[in-house]
Amino acid sequence: MIPIRNKKKSLKVTVEEMRNFAFSYVEKYAPSKQQLKTYLLKKYLKASVSNIKKQDVANLIDIVLSDLEKNKFINDKFYSDSKAKSMIQRGSSINKIRNYLIGKGINDQYIKDTVNKIQDENSDQDFFSAIKICKKKRIGPARTEDNRSLFYKKDISLLARNGFDFETSKKVMEIEKEDYLKILRLL
Repeated sequence: MIPIRNKKKSLKVTVEEMRNFAFSYVEKYAPSKQQLKTYLLKKYLKASVSNIKKQDVANLIDIVLSDLEKNKFINDKFYSDSKAKSMIQRGSSINKIRNYLIGKGINDQYIKDTVNKIQDENSDQDFFSAIKICKKKRIGPARTEDNRSLFYKKDISLLARNGFDFETSKKVMEIEKEDYLKILRLL
């Protein structure tokens, strides 16, 4: 006969367990504060701990998050800067970076600071990111001269889907092949 477990978890045990889940998640994924909060909420609502109310779980999660933030395990400012830097290296536009950070629940002030920092370092960042996209996708100036006019609309729309405005896209599409190759050497 298998004994039935009917142990009720105390709040202290729940907080320690929650802290351990948070540490393992932070170690594996380096999330933003909002991502970690969503993960812990899903984890504990799915587990449906019987003697603890959902509001108490939300309060405990807030306590754990503030503790992690105080001890600098999670930092939305650092998250914002590091994600923006890696996205720029991949050729993402400033609009795409902004929307990504908003989707991750980053504070608006951190997003503004990150975008301003990007624009201070390079005033025409979108242009160079669009060049990287052209190289990666082999569109626009990366195409052979006889195919460029055939695929103009398709290439412009691809740049638009990547978050580049029309002026930047048009400017990139009008670059001559030699100038494009010179710019690539600089990147």
